[in-house]
Amino acid sequence: MTAYLLERAWVDGAVHDDVLVEIEGDRFAAVTVGGTVEGTGGTRLAGLTVPGLVNDHSHAFHRALRGRTQRERGTFWTWREQMYAVAERLTPDTYFALARATYREMVAAGYTRVSEFHYLHEPEPAMGDALRSAAAEAGIGFTLLDTCYVSSGFGAPPEGVQTRYSDGTAQQWAERVGDGPAAIHSVRAVPRDQLHVFRGRAPLHVHLSEQVAENDACLAAYGVTPTRLLHDEGLLGPGTTVVHATHLTPDDIALLGGTRTNVCITPTTERDLADGIGPARALAEAGCRLTIGSDSHAVIDPFEELRGLEMDERLRTQVRGHWSAAELLEIGTDGGIRAGDRADLVTIDTTSPRTAGTGADESTAVFAATAADVTHVVVAGEPVYTSSDDEAIGRELDAAMGALWPRP
Repeated sequence: MTAYLLERAWVDGAVHDDVLVEIEGDRFAAVTVGGTVEGTGGTRLAGLTVPGLVNDHSHAFHRALRGRTQRERGTFWTWREQMYAVAERLTPDTYFALARATYREMVAAGYTRVSEFHYLHEPEPAMGDALRSAAAEAGIGFTLLDTCYVSSGFGAPPEGVQTRYSDGTAQQWAERVGDGPAAIHSVRAVPRDQLHVFRGRAPLHVHLSEQVAENDACLAAYGVTPTRLLHDEGLLGPGTTVVHATHLTPDDIALLGGTRTNVCITPTTERDLADGIGPARALAEAGCRLTIGSDSHAVIDPFEELRGLEMDERLRTQVRGHWSAAELLEIGTDGGIRAGDRADLVTIDTTSPRTAGTGADESTAVFAATAADVTHVVVAGEPVYTSSDDEAIGRELDAAMGALWPRP
């Protein structure tokens, strides 16, 4: 049995003082508000503790692009060419090193679980195994979403590095992958006559309407929007998560909400790639459950993603107050600090220059804190990060980048 006395903690939708959590294995055995650590042999954690945050969409190798794609004007499509250049030269060894460092950065930022949208397959299984091993060594909860990618666009064959992504057909992909979590890269990367392979699979993730060009091409090819296409092929529903969902029609929003499809929003990536602002509030009101992801890792900071949902709505509507801090924390977490839940804890310094004087409550976490304020992380009952680890994580990231971007 492991015990922590949390100075302040967000439990059942409110912040409480002196919360004693007792952990058995990877679960909370007991959670007591107003408890004491005496007699438990436990540890006191100063600051504000929240449940572990979930990164529902990651491309680990994109972390190699941070700070290196800002030198010229362009769009998502010009950025993609730089991303392809990295994908072309990754090996299982360099992928492992980069992914392990990236996942350690995630843990240091407060993410305790990650869903990895994995399409850089060749050579497989070595590339998938590299990701699994990297996550295990970083100590983060991990779901590998093996991703089907068999077309460069609406039936056209893969080109260049895209051949490292492709299994040839969706059926050949399914034969390699078997059962388990899966993803469709996008409606442009899997032809309509192959989408039936994914019916009944859950969890299933798919990039959706990230770009206006994708919508236009889908309308030209099939006469419907990407959302309508997925709906007509029986692929929307509570077991499906669509990612981005930036450029939607009112009918698209109604279809996603009516089927209770999950939507993963990635505000910092949308911002970095100039993709646009999606209708997050409208999707939630229509009936969708929202999650967040760091996607391209231009930023790894769950607090920035969460407040990005609110700030982007403010920019779009010129009105404040679309989400409460409590609503945003619910979006960012899966489960809570409750008996029986997985024992994931993230403790935030409430005395830093960013957080001091902000009330040490849920608004502190969402609207003041950054990843730099995380001081302690527990994943599945095991302590996996303290702020003293920062220097080592920085060195590991520097080494992983050095292998991909040799200094002159």
